[in-house]
Amino acid sequence: MNRATSPRRLAAALIVLSALFCLGVAWPIEARASSIAVDIYGPGQRQLNIAQTAPLPIEPGRELPGMAHTLQERIRHNIGYMPFLFQMAESDVLGGLKVTAPTAEGIEFRRFLLSRADIIMTSAWRETAPETGAVELRVYEALSGQLLLGKAYDDVRPIHVPDVADLFCSELMKVLTGQGEFFLSQLAFTRKEGQAHNVWAARATGRDPRRLTNLPHICTSTAFRPDGKALAFTYIQPDGHRLGIWDESGVRLINLKGSAVIGPSFLPDGNLALTLNIAGAPDIYLLDRDFNILRPLAQSWNIDVSPSFDATGSKMVFTSGRAGNPHIFLLDVPTGQVTRVTYEGKYNTSPSISPDGRLVTFSRMVDGWHRIFVHDLQTGRERQLTFGPPGYDDEAPAFAPDGYYIAFTSDRTGEYKLYLTTRHGDGPMYIETGPGEAKSPSWALKR
Repeated sequence: MNRATSPRRLAAALIVLSALFCLGVAWPIEARASSIAVDIYGPGQRQLNIAQTAPLPIEPGRELPGMAHTLQERIRHNIGYMPFLFQMAESDVLGGLKVTAPTAEGIEFRRFLLSRADIIMTSAWRETAPETGAVELRVYEALSGQLLLGKAYDDVRPIHVPDVADLFCSELMKVLTGQGEFFLSQLAFTRKEGQAHNVWAARATGRDPRRLTNLPHICTSTAFRPDGKALAFTYIQPDGHRLGIWDESGVRLINLKGSAVIGPSFLPDGNLALTLNIAGAPDIYLLDRDFNILRPLAQSWNIDVSPSFDATGSKMVFTSGRAGNPHIFLLDVPTGQVTRVTYEGKYNTSPSISPDGRLVTFSRMVDGWHRIFVHDLQTGRERQLTFGPPGYDDEAPAFAPDGYYIAFTSDRTGEYKLYLTTRHGDGPMYIETGPGEAKSPSWALKR
């Protein structure tokens, strides 16, 4: 059985994920039964019951390292972000969540099947040195006993456990759904500290938060470049707006024409779109990679703000007041043709288009409070995704790179924090971002 490259390299650079992709080599896996697959993009998303069994030593009779239970909890925590999985408790399974061996020979599949488990996860550990171990993680289908996923990680230390959990859950999600990008994504947001609002980034679940800016005034409207190596934001200071850029060289503040710099958004080619009020009304302009203005993308007598692009850069959704009230519009970038998307409600804003260009998520005011909706550009159908308590707002939705998850900000607890839902309206799932209000989420894959 081939083993993974050591995860010890991971500790050197938090923001670099290239080393992570070397972790974990799968055991040979036969073709999966179609009955176990989950279509997370279709209308009938199913839910599978997963039984996470107690960890075992690889060599019977040996003691488990303390991090065995830590990894168990980290994986359980991560599974909580996969709404298509239901985690079975000890009392849900006949005879409990114990097996005699981590391989198929030690699993009483009939017992789990009678308990309505769909998939069974096992973990086995060997302590190779003080505070160092090797772990084998397997997932079986309860009905057939078929091995769906097998991963081995060597030279694991306590500091590596969260990374192993993320990598394994990414592989598990990929096996079940065909997509595993979520646990390999990074999320940018603004966080309030005193009177300042600075830009932070973290893993998709809020893990490993790191500050990207240290500025005295207000950063807002974060936007990752698709490659994850740069980020744009609006910086509001007493004498006006600036375009803020974070990249590997540091933070730059750029002066642009007009008094307003609103809602930057990168195109796939690295060019940037944002709103400037050069001609009197706030219009959306295209800038090149050196942030020189190339041409207007959307202009009207009223506001045009909040551009968002699909993965091809050929579709741009935006908010405009050209119809009298704020509504969502779609620009076909090659032809310049503009189509109105929303007709319901009197206040629709903050659109985000899915990478495949089919869905648009946005915030709509309903009975005086903002809620998250999704609009299907092919069918014209709309659906409300969030139903926060009256008196509180759900705002600023942002599609993840996989087109399944949607991050948004809400003050439903009395302070703005980040949450996850999905294109189906699952959740909401809370993202821990530390003290202070958190707003303006944006996504990129870790690079």
